[in-house]
Amino acid sequence: MEQINWLSLIIATLTPSIVGMIYYHPKIFGTVWMKSIGLTEEDFKKQNRVLLFTISLVMSFILSFFLTNFNNSAGQEGEFDTFGHGAFHGLVLSLFIIMPVLVTGGMYELKKFKNIAINLVYWIITLALMGGIVDVMNHWPN
Repeated sequence: MEQINWLSLIIATLTPSIVGMIYYHPKIFGTVWMKSIGLTEEDFKKQNRVLLFTISLVMSFILSFFLTNFNNSAGQEGEFDTFGHGAFHGLVLSLFIIMPVLVTGGMYELKKFKNIAINLVYWIITLALMGGIVDVMNHWPN
């Protein structure tokens, strides 16, 4: 644990919120996304925002911690300590873990394909950025 660059975990933990503020902005995908699930901005204003952001940050920290350990496993040192290598790990996790979960869950929840696709692209971008951040900022000896 002493080898972890905690600044990288903080930055990676904040990444989903920052990307989400941009990606789900009404002028980008926010309006389309809300329509795809049948909600309005007023519906979101009724939420407990403190609870929402607290749980989101805790979940983001768990993802960041996992990515830090996943990207820095044995044999991943030296030439592999790059943003691109970590982003690739994030992309692979998105395609082999996040995509099956979102698509399967979305189908059972009767969500529109548009909603599933919007959420999937968000997580591909977000996990690629998170993976890149934690990989380039952590250098563990093997």
